Amino acid sequence: MISKADIISDFSEIHEIINEAAKAYQGVIPSDRWKEPYMSGFELQEQIRQGVEFWKFTDESQILGVMGIQDKVEVTLIRHAYVRTRSQNQGIGGSLLKHLRQMTVNPILIGTWAAAHWAIDFYRKHGFEMVNPQIKSPLLQKYWNIPDRQIETSVVLASNDWF
Repeated sequence: MISKADIISDFSEIHEIINEAAKAYQGVIPSDRWKEPYMSGFELQEQIRQGVEFWKFTDESQILGVMGIQDKVEVTLIRHAYVRTRSQNQGIGGSLLKHLRQMTVNPILIGTWAAAHWAIDFYRKHGFEMVNPQIKSPLLQKYWNIPDRQIETSVVLASNDWF
């Protein structure tokens, strides 16, 4: 079942899922961008403060996946898409993405690590395409609040209505 996350009661579990699933990045993304935990509790709180709204996929009472959506007026961002490792490849991420796509009429942008080929493949499978590398950095600078090094090592994918 997909529902909006209750940030107070679900915070710890969302934080746990993000950090567990993000272990896939270790040894893949540039080593200067990896840290333990991947996202601190403070960083997660800051993302929520900046307007990232989390949605969850639950099976009975356990959260199996989370995905954030963030309105940026003329575009919508999909942020922090993570599924518990043991629950991956079961359609959870696709279900969350489909649900969030239905929540907006705006073009959708997604930023991810250039080296995370599995993530890029996932988004392509769901109809997103890479933006031209020449506009990637300006988009990341405009819509995301991330360090220059992360901009250098990331890509942006967009929904078809962006192009």
